[in-house]
This record gives sequence, structure tokens and C-alpha cells, in this order.
Amino acid sequence: MIMNIFDNENAKPAYVIAEIGINHNGHIDKAFKLIDQAKECGADAVKFQTFKTELLILKDQPKMPYQIREEEKDNQFEMLKTVELNKGQHIELIRYCKEKEIDFISTAYDNESVDLLVELGVEAIKIASTDTTNIPLLRYIKKLEMPMILSTGVTSLDELKRVMEEFEGDYKEKVALLHCVSNYPAPLEELNLNCIESFKTEFGCPVGFSDHSASLTVGAYAVCCGAGIIEKHFTFDKQASGPGHAASVTADELKVYIEEIKNAEKCFGDGIKKVMNSEKEIKLHMQKSIVAKIDLVKGDVLCDENLWTMRPATGLSPLEIDSVVGKKLNKQKSKFEQILREDLEIA
Repeated sequence: MIMNIFDNENAKPAYVIAEIGINHNGHIDKAFKLIDQAKECGADAVKFQTFKTELLILKDQPKMPYQIREEEKDNQFEMLKTVELNKGQHIELIRYCKEKEIDFISTAYDNESVDLLVELGVEAIKIASTDTTNIPLLRYIKKLEMPMILSTGVTSLDELKRVMEEFEGDYKEKVALLHCVSNYPAPLEELNLNCIESFKTEFGCPVGFSDHSASLTVGAYAVCCGAGIIEKHFTFDKQASGPGHAASVTADELKVYIEEIKNAEKCFGDGIKKVMNSEKEIKLHMQKSIVAKIDLVKGDVLCDENLWTMRPATGLSPLEIDSVVGKKLNKQKSKFEQILREDLEIA
């Protein structure tokens, strides 16, 4: 359940979001197929983007470097207009997600888009890095008391501190942060996953990671660093026309990506050091017992010079050596024979 991500006590297993974004290329059938694949791969949610192009960007704005392909026009407005989802398409996608039992999330880029998502009953609003410092939009969402997942790419810690000051009080419990590096793909040496723990310490809220790297294992690393939410861009074809496909993973890759996260989580345990079930028999063969170092006779006093330790661990543990030294034997013992508790005279 999506609302579990706002519970710091329930950060595991990680909540995995398959970021479809605009990779449906404006075609609802492609969106349905990606939802099916995300569910099959084990994702907890799919995420789209909700925006009015006219409210998002100037008409003559060029594309960002990672969005440009030689065969496409260098105009960001025209590109985004072709992948803008209308209300009816949102309704269809939400219905389909419910049918497939996978959560629907969308990034809102303006107040009208927030209103649409609230009207359609979404449980949380995603805010992209483009709006991390957009105080008017953040205040609008706060006023509506909507839970918020806030990406933090291209944002400094000082900027983020100013933003988080807006959420002091009860509303802070409805805010989750995603550490993020807004490059596509993001270089491994710039991922700075230690920010996950830094955010937890600094802000005391749920923290995750929006992964823009090309790696299939970084999500698992992020979970090991404490991320309770993982977001990964997802496509039907990396070579497809559109700005987001090249830096996304395919279904086969997403499956591996999520499996790596689940494998990492299997390694955590409860933090209490104990002999594990698979170790119990091995322990008997691997560890040692106290034995006689030389032939001993009844009445000999046991000391460091006439005791030794050897496998297996079916006798007295070497941890008991101090309770054995200084005691007399009540029977003879051959060299390397185990010294048992019943072999010692009772004072």
C-alpha cells in the first residue's frame, strides 16, 4: 500500500515504483502494456506524469540535452504536448491499475494537475525535481493536506532545508523525500547514496531513491543504504522515439532490478547476532571443544599446559576454560580426549 511509505517504522520491504512517465508516447494501449509488465516484474506502483503543457513550459523552449534525438524536432513544448494525458485517459489508467492490483501514482506539475489527481482519488502526489523548490506549488499541495513524494535532483542541501521548513508541524508526516541525481543516465560516481541516511538524520522523514543510473544493481545498493522507496524509469523499447526511453529499463531489466532489491532485503535480518538455522549443524563440526593435551590420570590438576582445544564442538566450549583450569580429574583421560563436565571432581 502506498500510504505505508509514510510510516518510518515500515520502511521494508522497499516500495518499488516503475516510472512510466511519458514513455507511453501518448498511446493508452502502450501504457496498459507497461502496467502489465510492471506488475509481472513485481513493482508496487506505476507512475505517470500529469501536466498542462501550456502551464509547464514556454512554446519556444528547446529540449534539454538528454531529450534530443537527431531525427526529432528540438522543441520541448511540441514534444510534451504529444504525450500529455487528458482526464479520460487518467480515469482509464487508474481503473486499469485497480484491476491489475498495482498502485497508480502521477507527478503533478501545476495546480490544475493537482486538482485533477485529487478529484480522481489518488492517495499521494509525486513532485518532480523540476518543482523541488517551487514553493507556491508545494504550499498548494500542503493546503490540500495531500501526502507528497518529493524528488530532490538539482537541489542543494541548503535549498532543501528551506523547502522542508515549509512542512514543519503535522504535515511533515505526509512528506517523503527521494534522493535523486537529475542526469540521464546519472554517473555512478555522482550517485552519492550516503545522502539517503543524511536525509533521514536531517529531516526525520521517509527517504527513498529515484534511480537515473544505467545500473541494474544500484536500487539494491540504495536499499542497503536505507532507502524505503525506489523509483526506476521503465519503457517498452529503449530505442523508441521520445526523450525518456534511452535512460529507462525494459521489462526484462526491471525484473532483474527488482530481484536484486529483494535479494538485498533478504540479507538484512533483524540485526541480532545468533547462530542461524543453516549454521547449527556446521557449528558442531567447525568450532572446538576442550581436550587433554597429553595423557592424564585421575587426580591430575588441569592447567593451560595440559589442555588443548580441537574440533568438533561436541564437548565443553573453550569459553568454559576458566571454569576447568584448576580442577582435578576424577578419571584418566587419553591425549586429545574431550574433557567433560562430569570428568571433574566437585569441590
